[in-house]
Amino acid sequence: MPLDAQPATEKQIAYAWTLAAKSGRALPTSLFADKAGLSAWIDAAKPRASDGRFAAYPSAKQVQFAERIARLKRRQIPAECFKDKVMMSRWIDGNKPR
Repeated sequence: MPLDAQPATEKQIAYAWTLAAKSGRALPTSLFADKAGLSAWIDAAKPRASDGRFAAYPSAKQVQFAERIARLKRRQIPAECFKDKVMMSRWIDGNKPR
């Protein structure tokens, strides 16, 4: 572990425990002292996104968040955003309340 390593966040640790339980992978508790190391373990343990027909579509949570922003700002979400998660993300970033 590098000398300048930061400890993992509580949120990271909780997510890692959830992934470990779902995947059956061993979670080395020594990684709790290394934020970057735990992040790498999480990346290796989390399920991969599907390459299916709807892989490019935004998630339900992403759409809900965008719709909430649209209501607050009284704006329409462009229709093409509902078919491309990258476009939806850009719309959200450009319209988030500050």
